[in-house]
Amino acid sequence: MNTSDKLFSRRRADKAVRRGGSSAGRAARFLVRLMAVAATVAAFSPAATAQRRDRYEFYKDFPVYADSLLAGLTYPLAWGNSGIRDFGEWRAAARAKVFECMMAPPPRAGGYGLKVIAEERRDGYTARKIELSLSRYYRVRAYLLVPDGEGPFPAVNLLHDHGAHLYIGKEKMIRPFDDDSLVLADADRWVDELYGSQYFGDYLARNGYVVFSADAPMWGERGRKEGVDRKKYDIIAGNMMMYGRCLSAFMTYDDIAATDFMATLPEVDPGRIGCAGCSMGAYRAWMLSALSDKVAACAAVCWMTTTDVQMTWKYGRKESGGFANCIPALRQYLDYPHIAGMACPKPALFISGRDDKLFKLPGVEKAFGIMRNVWESQGAGDRLYTEIWPIPHSCGVEAQERVLEFFKKHL
Repeated sequence: MNTSDKLFSRRRADKAVRRGGSSAGRAARFLVRLMAVAATVAAFSPAATAQRRDRYEFYKDFPVYADSLLAGLTYPLAWGNSGIRDFGEWRAAARAKVFECMMAPPPRAGGYGLKVIAEERRDGYTARKIELSLSRYYRVRAYLLVPDGEGPFPAVNLLHDHGAHLYIGKEKMIRPFDDDSLVLADADRWVDELYGSQYFGDYLARNGYVVFSADAPMWGERGRKEGVDRKKYDIIAGNMMMYGRCLSAFMTYDDIAATDFMATLPEVDPGRIGCAGCSMGAYRAWMLSALSDKVAACAAVCWMTTTDVQMTWKYGRKESGGFANCIPALRQYLDYPHIAGMACPKPALFISGRDDKLFKLPGVEKAFGIMRNVWESQGAGDRLYTEIWPIPHSCGVEAQERVLEFFKKHL
């Protein structure tokens, strides 16, 4: 029975009840009416089969003209495409365009107002839970690990992943304090699955690095009062755009502000600050390295591709991170590897997984080639490491060891 038939049955049942009749008959007709109403409600419920028209313009989350959109992306501001031939001038122009597309930043706070909330001794370092102002709009909780001994030390801004898991953020990178057993248990499970049962930040701290990690907007202690709901991320990102702001850009602006904060700490050597992350954390890392002069070296695990591979039916992929790495209009000027190339000639390590289902190998290899051309054009090819490992989307112990080896050489 289609929807119109169900609506007709309901109207027919209404008329029968109004006509009266025996009590048994009225009861039977009333039951028919209830069944018709239930069928109508079910027909319009989310669980019902989607209503379809013969004509359509979107298919599998893409417009049917997706190939035409991709063909129109010529990236006129990319190094080599742009008419600017001086690399320093090009980087300044490209960086200015990225910031323009990121829309208005959150206003900087007058001071960080650093507050140490808790502190505990760990194996070879001290862990601090801190709070600071990254903007006039908000104060942010973070973890700070400081090695034993005399500083200043090299430091790493360690950037957490997405994972469609928003309950924890910084706790994916640094072992949380024992005061919240639910958070600790959740973090342990996450680290077991994605990081080879080793907290990346604690590993770096044991090896002599100051490590900072903060929640990105919508993760951990910067989430929703109503609780975690992954679907709300995109809605809130859309609402932010209505204010003329970009939620993804706020994440990057905060990463820049946090790195500026790190450079003020007496325990940190401001000339030896690196950044690192896996998945969305990797995206955050190369974005930060491209946009901040305070970053000296960058390590990115399992996030690099080109738009033409990521946003097409051909490879069975789509952008599943939603608005987490969406900077409006930026694709009209630069693709992902073009932006990462703005970090040249800084040392940069990119590890991707041959078995990574989120980033198909053709996109990875194409992006690596684009970046290779940038670094080599500046005589810095030996500072770029692009490696494809036989791993899935993950950052296990061996990848963490490789990142440490890279930082020991370049920080």
